[in-house]
Amino acid sequence: MSETEVLTAPRPLRLAGGRPATEAWSLDPGMRHLNHGSFGAVPLVAQELQNQLRAEMERAPVVWFPALPQRIAAARREIAAFLSVAPGDLALVPNASAGVSAVYAALPRRRGGEIVVTDHGYGAVTMGAERLARRWGGTVRTARVPLDADDEQAYEAVLAEVGDATDLIVVDQITSATARRMPVARIGAEARQRGIPLLVDGAHAPGLIEAPLAGLDCDFWVGNLHKWACAPRGTAALIARGPLRDALHPLIDSWGAAEPYPERFDHQGTVDATSYLAAPEALGFVERTWGWGTVRRYMDDLAGYAERVVGAAFTELTGAGSAVDVGEPVPGMRLVRLPDGLADGRVAADELRDRAARELGVEAAFTSFGGAGYLRLSAAVYNTAADYEHFADACVPVLGEWARAARRQHPAP
Repeated sequence: MSETEVLTAPRPLRLAGGRPATEAWSLDPGMRHLNHGSFGAVPLVAQELQNQLRAEMERAPVVWFPALPQRIAAARREIAAFLSVAPGDLALVPNASAGVSAVYAALPRRRGGEIVVTDHGYGAVTMGAERLARRWGGTVRTARVPLDADDEQAYEAVLAEVGDATDLIVVDQITSATARRMPVARIGAEARQRGIPLLVDGAHAPGLIEAPLAGLDCDFWVGNLHKWACAPRGTAALIARGPLRDALHPLIDSWGAAEPYPERFDHQGTVDATSYLAAPEALGFVERTWGWGTVRRYMDDLAGYAERVVGAAFTELTGAGSAVDVGEPVPGMRLVRLPDGLADGRVAADELRDRAARELGVEAAFTSFGGAGYLRLSAAVYNTAADYEHFADACVPVLGEWARAARRQHPAP
């Protein structure tokens, strides 16, 4: 890689009149926000609409709540159009984990009670699968997928765990800790042939991938809208197709319990559903201002630049390579290897995340896989090259010091 390639950064996206994109958000200007992939960030226009909706709810709650299901149904139609799915397939849920929980609650044991997951799976989703397996009196089988596995290798690793006793397969479309794709379309086709339900965890897909369900045959799919799609927190989509969806119910039984799927999910009593109603405004803001295609290209170009700049800083610091081959990379996110001693497990990674925010003024994603620590870089509309250059110049040396201190405290055997 040449020096010119390392130093070439994408031009930042701007608002009308050349104003910086950060002006469209309410992010703390004293913090570097480099972790859009975890909790996202909500544009001001969507925040303002949600505040207006909350005020409307409080002014006349007896008027608000009986009319709420119809308004949620209208929002569902707009969100379905964004995801390129049929409105009748889409229910709104608070987050991807809530959608997964609704699926787990609905499925009966039909064969041997085995559930297949992967070692890249999101922890809360895997824990839910373990609880379901205990309820069934079954077991969870974990497919070990090497970080650098290509499409074929990942497919074979998952299918190696599938057998006559398999009642459910759970696979990420985009993995959280390792920022890579899984071959969900191929797995879905095989699962359909074998008559095994497939649940796809697409938490990171909305906004990051155009039409994430195109060509994907699965029984259930969940995706967060509060991440890359910039919707208010508490907004996610559950897509269900085929006869199994008739058993799906929201986690709260309310007056819509007798309605069919997905209408029964529109009735949730006194839950504050303003996040659902404001979500289309967030989606529309990005489209009107830049266009989702432009945004996706920018985020991917900037993530690539961030990987080169931050990776080079770690390599210069440690003398060891920091590049990571994730086999099937995704747009907008990259992994960089951390120095030994940092984030060697989930708890340590979370502690490092909190310490970096507190002491370095940086919101960043630190993850762990296979006993190694990684920095998961993500790029959003409001990020610029300067964010990652700052991290390379100011934060990488400190992280190096923290790693050396950790190795002294816990020397390798």
